[in-house]
This record gives sequence, structure tokens and C-alpha cells, in this order.
Amino acid sequence: MDKIFVVRMENGSSFEARCDEAIGIVTGDIGIFERDFYTDAAVVKCELEKPTMTANVSELPAIIRKATAEDIAAMEENVSRARGAMGTAKQHIEALGLPMKLVNSHYSIDGKLVTIQFCADGRVDFRELVKELSRALGTRIELRQIGVRDETGIFGGIAVCGQPLCCSRFLKEFNSINVKMAKEQDLSLTPSSISGVCGRLKCCLKYEHDVYLELEKDMPRKGEYCDTPAGRGRICDRNLLSRKVSVAFESGNISTFSVDEITLAGAERRDSGKPKNNSGNNNRNGGNREHTNSGNSGNSGKNGKNNKKNQGGGKQSK
Repeated sequence: MDKIFVVRMENGSSFEARCDEAIGIVTGDIGIFERDFYTDAAVVKCELEKPTMTANVSELPAIIRKATAEDIAAMEENVSRARGAMGTAKQHIEALGLPMKLVNSHYSIDGKLVTIQFCADGRVDFRELVKELSRALGTRIELRQIGVRDETGIFGGIAVCGQPLCCSRFLKEFNSINVKMAKEQDLSLTPSSISGVCGRLKCCLKYEHDVYLELEKDMPRKGEYCDTPAGRGRICDRNLLSRKVSVAFESGNISTFSVDEITLAGAERRDSGKPKNNSGNNNRNGGNREHTNSGNSGNSGKNGKNNKKNQGGGKQSK
């Protein structure tokens, strides 16, 4: 029976792999797996009940055995070879003038494949680079473009919360995040407070977003007027989690109240500030009615004259 594991390679790539239960692979072991035309090694991070990326277990790469002392020695040797491949790649990139930032390079344990990861602002035509590197290194080359979030996940770091970065711990894919999420959570929109180490919006803005949307449904908005035990004031701040609002009064004082202690008066205040144009509309409608009536009366006068003429014509014919 096959077990499903999440494994992580030396270059930071993570994927799911299957392994026969008889091999005895456990979390923390280095497993040797076969994939396509090459053999490589990866560290087993955790076990899954079932695969999440595919419904067919047989499609996953297979871990064939635990790493031996010879495998570990080959991995250490490939680390130094990978540094040399990075230097060669940099030279060719500069010669071709390609807008690429190299992240790392990795030799498979059997040396049949060199994987080079890079970052770039847009799409890069690296076909000529692949040919040059293949001739220079004498092996098959795979160039893989990654984003700045993936790059940060590879190198790791400590977030402002004091924990290791989520992208280097457990995130396998990145959700779409926008500034609107920060607004709906009443967070400061300064870039330094909502941006992560990678310079993009923090991934954790997505974690509690749905909860904040639910809490916001029955909370008053900033700028609304309300009646409080201390009088009428305007809401200048609020805390969705504690369900409290800060109210500013005309005297300049600011007090904090629970949502249950206030009564909204914003609708009344807004209505009182709007001009009432109903009378003007009525006048305009009245003018339209008078204009229509006068026109009708003129038509009726003309009809009366025509009737008289017709009557007079009748007398002349007699």
C-alpha cells in the first residue's frame, strides 16, 4: 500500500510523492525518488491522507528507497557543482543581455538534469540561453521562472509576528490578495504595515478575511453619527474583534463604547442636511399642467370658431 508524502527538495521546490509502506519512510527522512528520466533526492516533510494535486495516486513521483551514505555524499558534491553552474549561467545571461535574476541551481543526484530558478518582471525568451548552458555544462537544462513570493519562501526568514515565514513553512500555493482586504479589516494602509518580507501584500491578510466580513455586517461605519450615554457624537474609529467604537464629541473629547451602548443617528443627520426639492418639482409639474391646459383651451377656441364658420356656411346655402 502506498503512502502519500509532501517532500521538499534542496532548491526549495515542494511536491507530493508516493511511497510503498514497506520501505518504511517517515517524516524527516531523505528519500530517493524517480521522476521522468532522472533520479533525485528530497526530504520528507509530512504525510497526507490523500493527494491534493491529483486524484490518481499512480501519477505521483515514486520514492523508491531511503537515501544511503553514498547518496548523501553525491548530494554534497552536487552542491559545489551547482555553485559552478550558477557562475556559468550568470556569464551567459550578461552576454545575452537577459533581464533575469538567478535564484539558485540544483543538480539531480544522478547528474542528468540541472534546474536553474530565476526571477524576472515579465516573460523572458531564454531559448538561446538553454542551448548555451547545455553545451557549457554538458547536461540537460531546465530553466524555471518563479515569483518573488516563491523566492522568499526558498530563502526563508522571520515575519513581524516573530514566526518563520508562512511561505517557507506550510504554504504550497499563494492566494490572490488585494488592498481591499486590508481596508475591510480596518488595517493601516501604509505599505510597510501590510507588506511582507517579499515586498508584496502579506499572505496572512487572507486568513481571517471571511471572519472580518461576517463581523462587519452589524457594525457601524466610521463617520456615522450616533447617540451614546454621553450624548451625540461621530464614530471616528472601531474595533471589529472587541465590537467597540470610539466616538468623537463636539467638545473634542473621544470616548469608547460597546456597540450595544450606542444608537445610530446617521440616517437622521444625513436627511436633515439634504435640500427638499419636492415643492420645486410640484411647481414644475403644475407649470406643465397649466401649459397643457392653456394649449387645450386654445385648441378648443379654434374649434369653436370653425364650428361658427360651418354654421354660417350652412345659412348661406339656404
